[in-house]
Amino acid sequence: MVPKGVLVDITKCVGCGSCTVACKLWNNLKYDGTPADGKDAALGAESWTAVKWVEAPKDGETVWRFVKNQCLHCHQPACASACFSKAIKKTADGPVVYDEKLCVGCRYCMLACPFNIPKYEWDKSFPRVRKCQMCAGRIAKGETPACVGVCPAGALTFGEYNELAGLAAERIQKGGYINHIYGEKEAGGASWLYISDVPFKDLGFRTDVTTRPLPEYSESILKLTPAVGLGWGAVLTGIYVYNRRRNEIAREEGEKNKK
Repeated sequence: MVPKGVLVDITKCVGCGSCTVACKLWNNLKYDGTPADGKDAALGAESWTAVKWVEAPKDGETVWRFVKNQCLHCHQPACASACFSKAIKKTADGPVVYDEKLCVGCRYCMLACPFNIPKYEWDKSFPRVRKCQMCAGRIAKGETPACVGVCPAGALTFGEYNELAGLAAERIQKGGYINHIYGEKEAGGASWLYISDVPFKDLGFRTDVTTRPLPEYSESILKLTPAVGLGWGAVLTGIYVYNRRRNEIAREEGEKNKK
């Protein structure tokens, strides 16, 4: 299967927020108060894509740019490498998906991600890790991600990854863009690519990310996580049993004193 991707042309985005609405509707996400577009836009457990309005310097002036944020769906995702329960995995056609049935709530994926993408349902009794799934079900049926399908400005282009990388390079060569395809090399490469006429660091992108796939750094350490998890689980179980027994004894003594 040929891996798919999305090219984001920041020069074409008008900040309408159509992509954020489509994402919420397709994924049944709630409006929880987290701004999905605007100067304070941010990703959240119920906001898998956000369009941030940024004032950036260009040619001695200040210009407005609108930056769509979501999971970049890395080729070799650090989040999947860190997940010893295999709740996160990279599919053959591009998306990095999450299976809540396998998740143990360790949140190693959140620590591993260099782009600070996965979010946690801190207010839920049975919390999940939440992030963009790149509409994996739609892609499997030959359709575009929901956000791409509604973009009225043509800022989002869906297709085969290699073709998108070539298209990005072609647009840069024609002029009007900085010579950098963000996501092509960062953290070993990602399925989402960005081109811009303004330096990415001025748009809030993390530009100090290594070009080496992060799992290469972490695999030797992460092999220990199952043992650590089991050991920590045993410790927590022991503490629970101890506290429960202590509370039972205190309750029994209290009843005796009442009598």
